[in-house]
Order: sequence, then structure tokens, then C-alpha cells
Amino acid sequence: MIVFDTQDYELIQHGELAYAFPLHEQVGTASTAAVLFEVAPHGALATHTDSAEETLVVLSGECEATVGDETGLLRAGQVAVVPASVPHAVRNLTDEPLRVLGIFTSATILSIFGDDSDSPQLLVNGAPIATPAAVAA
Repeated sequence: MIVFDTQDYELIQHGELAYAFPLHEQVGTASTAAVLFEVAPHGALATHTDSAEETLVVLSGECEATVGDETGLLRAGQVAVVPASVPHAVRNLTDEPLRVLGIFTSATILSIFGDDSDSPQLLVNGAPIATPAAVAA
């Protein structure tokens, strides 16, 4: 059994974002990965795409989530589904940290930040450890 505590898990700090990948192929999952992230007050997780469908579970806080052409409000306890390869972003709307768990339908995930006009940043979860620069906003 693989266990992690969403309230007490060490996150890597990078600017207004802190994150960790507690579940992925390298820790023994066959078809699941997860990212746990915290966004500073009024901060954002930059627009990016992921290679697998992602379920976002808001653990605490309130945010504006943009998925493709849709934007909506998510509060603690709410869940949103992000289809694979669809651009998405999250913006913290409060004076408190936003904490979210993202659960993927694959044990290895390729995330692409940026677009074709600038230099995209790639993050591979489930392969050897990636650098924090890959998730810069």
C-alpha cells in the first residue's frame, strides 16, 4: 500500500508555487500519478497541458480554474476534470494559500508549460526527477 498525507507532505517551493509528486511510476503505481500543489495568495499555476486526464480536488482555498475555453470558480471540497492535452491554469483568489490534489489517469505524465511562441518548459512526472524550473509561471 502506498500512502501519503495531503496535509503533511513536503513540497518543493518555487516562487508562488509549491509542489510535489507523491504518486507516479517510480514509487510503484501502475496507472496513477498525483501532484499535490499549493499556490500562494493571489498567485497562479501557469497555463499548461498534461498528457493524461487530470482530476483536480481542491483541498483548501478558492480558485479560478480555466480549462480550455471555460473558466469557473472552485472551492474546497469541489472537483473538476481536465481532459488530456487541454490547456489549463489555476489562480488563487484569496489571501490564504490554495491547496489542490491533481490525480492523473497514467503513472507517467508529460506536462508542457508555455506555448509555441516562447520556449516551452517540459516536466516529466514518473521518470527521473525533474527540475523546479519546469513549472515556473
